[in-house]
Amino acid sequence: MVKKVSAYVGTYTNGESKGIYKFTLDIHSGKMKNVEVAVEVDNPTYLTITSDQQYLYSVMKKDSEGGVGAYAINPDGQLALLNYKVADGSPPCHVSVNANNDYLFSANYHLGTGIAYQLSNNGEISTITSTVEHTGNGPHERQEKPHAHYAGLTPDEKFLCVVDLGTDEMGVYAVNNGNLSKHHVQTFKPGTGPRHIQFHPNETFAYVNGELSSEIIALHYDSATGTFNEVQSISSLPSQFDGESIGGAIKISADGNYLYASNRGHDSIAVFKINSESGTLSLIEHVSTKGSFPRDFTIDPTGTYLLVANQNTSNIVQYSIDAAAGTLQPTGMEISVPNPVCVVFLP
Repeated sequence: MVKKVSAYVGTYTNGESKGIYKFTLDIHSGKMKNVEVAVEVDNPTYLTITSDQQYLYSVMKKDSEGGVGAYAINPDGQLALLNYKVADGSPPCHVSVNANNDYLFSANYHLGTGIAYQLSNNGEISTITSTVEHTGNGPHERQEKPHAHYAGLTPDEKFLCVVDLGTDEMGVYAVNNGNLSKHHVQTFKPGTGPRHIQFHPNETFAYVNGELSSEIIALHYDSATGTFNEVQSISSLPSQFDGESIGGAIKISADGNYLYASNRGHDSIAVFKINSESGTLSLIEHVSTKGSFPRDFTIDPTGTYLLVANQNTSNIVQYSIDAAAGTLQPTGMEISVPNPVCVVFLP
């Protein structure tokens, strides 16, 4: 059984943060130790790691430019910069990599774009192979223009999903050797503000969280046609809550039985049971994140713990997962990391 796993934390560096942090998690004891800076870089808010565990890619800012950076993961866990690709303007907000580790994808909230990069055999970011630019807007004051918030592949890797908070749409692009061509547009009700998408392990269902509406939208995915159909929309907030809150992240347990969603404002994790036949969700519980603004969270590779990154209180809080019931129990373990945005484990 796995005894220890390593994790990296993406942060905002407009406060005390120096860049990307790392720590180790002891699966047996739950202790999170050895918190330190893995590499200094500006605003590495979102991270992704290749399946072979050799390289980490990060959103980054450099002076007045923004883009993505490539890092080799050293044996001691420290990160060594390989290269970066930046351009004028704000950095993207999301990055992902394909299974073969030869293409990287990013979504830029401020520019409303999705970009595909080719990766070299040594992990470096090579050339931009394709850029897609969204158009449109929505009724909410934050939907004055496109705001691409996520760019990730479907499980069969035939299509790239670019989720756009500003236009209430998800662009589905056919992927051909790094070239992106529009295939399908999935629309959501006005004011949803879609943020991220997560696919069920059975690859038939997918779930999108509405940042602005605090809803989870369950979709059926047809891999033969590359299209989606909505099957349910359910609030991630308690019915009696009437305060201000926005959606954060969504994750699905490895067995496909449970979905978790973070609420920023209500400062909670909503736990849902997934119906394996219909894909619909039913609420189990809400758990306090013991901090402010849970922007992201993750489940460790063994499925034992869920770790919540509370951005405004600079703490990462640990919960044990009841595998049978899906429920969360705070373990009392937490660590301090300045303004954490996301946590990723070595696969």
